Amino acid sequence: MSSSSSPLTWKYRVFTSFHGPDVRKTFLSHLRKQFSYNGITMFDDNGIERGQIIAPSLTQAIRESRIAVVLLSKNYASSSWCLDELLEILNCKEARGQKVMTVFYGVDPSEVRKQTGDFGKAFHKTCARKTKEERRKWSEALTYVGNIAGEHFQNWKSEAEMIEKIASDVSDKLNATPCRDFDGMVGLEGHLREMESLLDLDNDGVKIVGICGPAGIGKSTIARALHSRLSNMFKLTCFVDDLPENYKIGYGEYKMKKQLGEQLLSKILSQPSMIIGHLGVIQERLNDQKVLITLDDVESLDQLEALANTMWFGAGSRVIVTTENKEILQQHGISDIYQVGFPSKEEALMIFCLSAFRQISPPDGFMNLADEVANICGNLPLGLHVLGSLLRGKNHADWIDELPRLKRCLDRRIESVMKVGYESLYENDQALFLHVAVFFNHEHIDHVTSMMAKTNSEVRLGLRNLANKYLIHIDRGSRVVMHRLLQVMARQVISRQETWKRQILVDPKEICYVLENAAGNGSIVGVSFDVSEINELTISARAFERMCNIFLLKVYHGRHTGKGKLHIPEEFEFPCRVSLLHWEVYPRRSLPLRFCTENLVELKMQDSNLEKLWEGTQTLANLKKMDFKGSSLLKALPDLSNATNLEELDISFCDALEELPSSIANLDKTNLLQMDSCKSLEVIPSLVKLTSLELIKMWIMSRLRILPDIPTSILKLSVNASRVEELPASLRHCSRLESVELFSCTNLKTFSTHLPTSVKSLDLGDSGIEMITDCIKGLHNLEYLHLSSCKRLAALPELPGSLIQLYADDCESLERVSGTLNTSKADLIFTNCIKLGLQARRAIIRRSFVSGWALLPGTEVPAEFHHRARGKCLTIGYSTFNRFKVCVVIKQNLILDSRLWYRCLVNDKVHQGIVLNLDSLCTLYIHSSD
Repeated sequence: MSSSSSPLTWKYRVFTSFHGPDVRKTFLSHLRKQFSYNGITMFDDNGIERGQIIAPSLTQAIRESRIAVVLLSKNYASSSWCLDELLEILNCKEARGQKVMTVFYGVDPSEVRKQTGDFGKAFHKTCARKTKEERRKWSEALTYVGNIAGEHFQNWKSEAEMIEKIASDVSDKLNATPCRDFDGMVGLEGHLREMESLLDLDNDGVKIVGICGPAGIGKSTIARALHSRLSNMFKLTCFVDDLPENYKIGYGEYKMKKQLGEQLLSKILSQPSMIIGHLGVIQERLNDQKVLITLDDVESLDQLEALANTMWFGAGSRVIVTTENKEILQQHGISDIYQVGFPSKEEALMIFCLSAFRQISPPDGFMNLADEVANICGNLPLGLHVLGSLLRGKNHADWIDELPRLKRCLDRRIESVMKVGYESLYENDQALFLHVAVFFNHEHIDHVTSMMAKTNSEVRLGLRNLANKYLIHIDRGSRVVMHRLLQVMARQVISRQETWKRQILVDPKEICYVLENAAGNGSIVGVSFDVSEINELTISARAFERMCNIFLLKVYHGRHTGKGKLHIPEEFEFPCRVSLLHWEVYPRRSLPLRFCTENLVELKMQDSNLEKLWEGTQTLANLKKMDFKGSSLLKALPDLSNATNLEELDISFCDALEELPSSIANLDKTNLLQMDSCKSLEVIPSLVKLTSLELIKMWIMSRLRILPDIPTSILKLSVNASRVEELPASLRHCSRLESVELFSCTNLKTFSTHLPTSVKSLDLGDSGIEMITDCIKGLHNLEYLHLSSCKRLAALPELPGSLIQLYADDCESLERVSGTLNTSKADLIFTNCIKLGLQARRAIIRRSFVSGWALLPGTEVPAEFHHRARGKCLTIGYSTFNRFKVCVVIKQNLILDSRLWYRCLVNDKVHQGIVLNLDSLCTLYIHSSD
């Protein structure tokens, strides 16, 4: 949370310093009456006896007043009391930020500044009996207030008008108190620091800075808080937050710009309804002024061009622009752009709790519910605030009742903000937005382009437009990501479309009616059917006959309720244009005889009852993804000779699959091959020709004996196959290979490496390894070596010096390690290595430690450590030239989990040395018998 100092408290709004005989019964009485009429409290000095020394009650009143009005009259300086008041007022101005205003009543400001004329005579008479130091202080004070621009009685036609103006000015200053509206806002200070850095306030040039991000992220809040904080540094300021109302369809470009210019000048100069003849007037009025202008929620480049030209404003001016469209900032040449990020999970929970409970953490019993609502909001500050307010004061049972609706529907306050970006899109981009929301969230940009190519030729341009308006995000992996609340909004947009215009069906009841009665139409291009929302449905054989343009079909179980049984007649046919066929728990044993694959891009049939797909060779030129994960009855894959563009194949948990077609060996575009738990699969064809393959995953392959030859393109090989006895020789040619996992390969006895030097991570955990040959030291890029639970491993050879982490825990037979343990930077974990010999222990302890640490089993401190102490603290005297090692013996009587977190702090108070926090670096393994 941001923190700020406590505001000063003021008992009085105004303290007036005056010479009583001159003004008390005349001007002051009228001023007091006007202040009372305007609701301005003024200190009343009636009853205070005046003497030579200012009364303590008056001093206190001055200090407790927000504004001091110095009423300078002809005989003001004849009173040492008044002059001492003036000194105290100026002290409070300096120390407490008190505002000082002046009124010259029957005296000229120059006479006050120079102490001349009748005013000067009175002053010098008062000073006659005072010290030189007192005279100096009073003179400087009068000179100072004489230079404060105030109201001069001679400039007014009537006293009444002058008093009204003074009261109005005082009221304006009271309204200009330091802003506390943003105090305590979670994370705000971090945003403001970033913005102040971008604004570079010490630079005398004119600068425009943008703030952008998705709707509801907090752009306007940041801009308002920043504007409030910086306003006192600028001569003129204005915050323009109603720009969209001024940009109306039908306005000519020049007329619109002129109207916006008039609005800007009216606000910044505080002159209502200004009329300008041309846009150049803005420059003429402001080019010598240091201004701060904030333009909130800018929607068009025209608005920026009308209001934000660096040539118009004086030195040191700053313009802050907030928008949901990053492109218009770039088009206007704004390079300093702050992109507002989402709060962390912890900050999001705090934001939500402040709205829901008016505290930063949930009360007892509400933690899980609060976490769930924060997840529903996707950490979006607007959503967190609105839903927090919605749930405030409700009990636990009410929250549980509200949750299902919060997941399905958007509160109107959230929807009204989030829909602005969608409604500003072209029609094609609106359709693309809805398709992404329903079908393509978290899909690769190339996949979305392939899917939509036949219906939208400008998919990439459309995606770029959506990204510029923060309706989607393209992540580092080039995947299209849409915020959860925007997905909910998209479904609400679809539900409100006229039925005959609706292109996408998402409502389960409507889909049931359409599929049961073949009641679709040619407008429909996609169906997303959550069958967990229904009980049972018999689909018409002609269900898709009238939906001649449908190409996206998704049938899934959103909540895995066990409901949603579908019955498909034998003569049922899929739409021939289908590009995406995603059908979870498909009930039939095969696809229809006349199943058309020509347009198929993605075939995803997880947990299906399929035993086979189709007979013969099909046209599969567009097919890029096949996923049959969990289809335990699938016995064979079809001929994939024509799937020349296939990129991903997942046959995990296809228990009945006994072999792969030979055609799989020629899929040179495939980059991902997953075969986890194919328990019946014994032989895999050579994969050498799969020249795009980067990841192979073969876990729990209980019948697989021989690993296939591996292509040179591979980055990661992950194998869990108990019968595999050796690695394929082809691995040595895989120069891009970085990670190898051979976990639980219990028949793998010897590791005489076939690995290339590119490997950084090697996991042989729980394998049958008995020996690792010396050749492992040649893997000079190896950083992570995991040998956990290799219970037959008896010795470790010399390891590469590049090693960062060695896990050798639970290696029950391990006795020996290389005498030249060349691992000075590595963390070494040897817990439960109960046979580890004395020589091995000494080699580990005596190795050169550049960084890292070692963990060994044992019951006592090794003899090498002479300086000993018990407790939590060990003090060691050393100089900056010393190097030392520390041994910590941890006794744990009861360990439920052998993996425990410990914290070790090394604090060098003398030499300002290292603070080492092992919490963030490692996991310590403790032997349960220690």
